[in-house]
Amino acid sequence: MAFSDNLKTLPGVSHLAALQLVDDGGTIVATIENKAGQAGSLAVYNHLAQLYGAIGADAARKGLELYAEHTEDARANPGKHPNIDRLIGLIERGETLRVKQVFAV
Repeated sequence: MAFSDNLKTLPGVSHLAALQLVDDGGTIVATIENKAGQAGSLAVYNHLAQLYGAIGADAARKGLELYAEHTEDARANPGKHPNIDRLIGLIERGETLRVKQVFAV
């Protein structure tokens, strides 16, 4: 299934302003905002956090499936899709990120 089709199956994120990704030391390593160009990633990461409680290797593998055709593009063009690159890196390094929701006002 294509990424656009996968997005239609994910829970809505209109209640979120952003997600903060937090490492083991409590440092915010990334923020995914609810804005054009990031809303799809916000939906994917939010869904993964709901399913897995955090973004570790298993969640990252599921995320790569959800990104569908964009995953291959990310592998072929490192740096073009930073939110996908992050998932690939989590799998490679065996790391886990906690997810903190920032609610829209």
